[in-house]
Amino acid sequence: MGMLTLVSLEEIKARGSIKDGDVLKLRRALLEEPQISMADAEALFALNNACPVKDPAWAGFFVEAIADFVVHQMLPDGYVVAEKAAWLVSRLGIDGRLRSNIELALLVHVIETARWSPPSLAAYALTQVRHAVETGGGPLRSGHALEVGAISQSEIDLLRRVVLSFGKDIGIPVTRVEADALLAINRAVSPTKSSPAWTDFFVCAVGNSVLAALGRAVPTREQAFGAVVWDLPGQTAQVLPFRGFAEPGSFHIEQFSNAHASFGGRTIAGGAGSVWSSCRPQTAEEQAMARLERQRLEIVTNERIEETSEAWLVSRLGLDGCLNENELALLLFLQREACGLPPGLGELAARAMIAA
Repeated sequence: MGMLTLVSLEEIKARGSIKDGDVLKLRRALLEEPQISMADAEALFALNNACPVKDPAWAGFFVEAIADFVVHQMLPDGYVVAEKAAWLVSRLGIDGRLRSNIELALLVHVIETARWSPPSLAAYALTQVRHAVETGGGPLRSGHALEVGAISQSEIDLLRRVVLSFGKDIGIPVTRVEADALLAINRAVSPTKSSPAWTDFFVCAVGNSVLAALGRAVPTREQAFGAVVWDLPGQTAQVLPFRGFAEPGSFHIEQFSNAHASFGGRTIAGGAGSVWSSCRPQTAEEQAMARLERQRLEIVTNERIEETSEAWLVSRLGLDGCLNENELALLLFLQREACGLPPGLGELAARAMIAA
């Protein structure tokens, strides 16, 4: 039997609105038939798209039902493999852009409830913030008047939530595809509309990825970005404060008069009191274990994970001909934590300071 035989979704769709009574019937049907079919899932997506008017109760039901179907009822149970992710993304949004907060909530909930998922799914979620920054609209900004090129605290919190949720059960640093998405967001943020909170997160997240590729032992995602406190299975109660530096918002570029300072006479705050003060070269055993962990994730999710590299980062910075303040802050951070920049990044930084 199935949900479609217990509740007529076509009748609701024809009406064009989902009422609280409809949601109650659907929940009762789900209690009778906890296992929904692919046809049921497709029908729920069609219903969500077809009804412009939805009772508030619909969002919770839809997100819970589809997330459970994707994570636990589609095999393998508990994991989101590349095929599952492709199916989900193909049913969300148009041309890579989510249409509603309900779709966004579903996407994040799937990442949070899955034990492992492909990095590309996390990157897809991160990319939604880039769309919001570039256009000034979209589901992330529903009901909010935010300028094009600006990034809000709620959007930064969403980015942290995705990065933390993706990495909660795996000990690998921020992946290249995630870092790429964050670099694209930074390029979309106007230099005059950035914020210390965005600089903090951007530098820590991309720096985490690059330092690991340079053979450094980096803090875990939870140590670097905060902690997720889980209340009920699959639900986030709260995200504890950002802990990447000694104090929230302490990362900034300062001018000072030390002739032996970092390139251009600029430096960054933080260090002694922060989790990054323990950043050190990895041992050969630690590097081997990191490779095995990455390979394990690739095998489970059936998605290749490309490593971040110096050459990759050089190709991504200064795309408009010059480094912006946040990119420069990233280089300063890498120089401090790696005790010097490798040649390619060092040359890029030197050219940037000469141009400045």
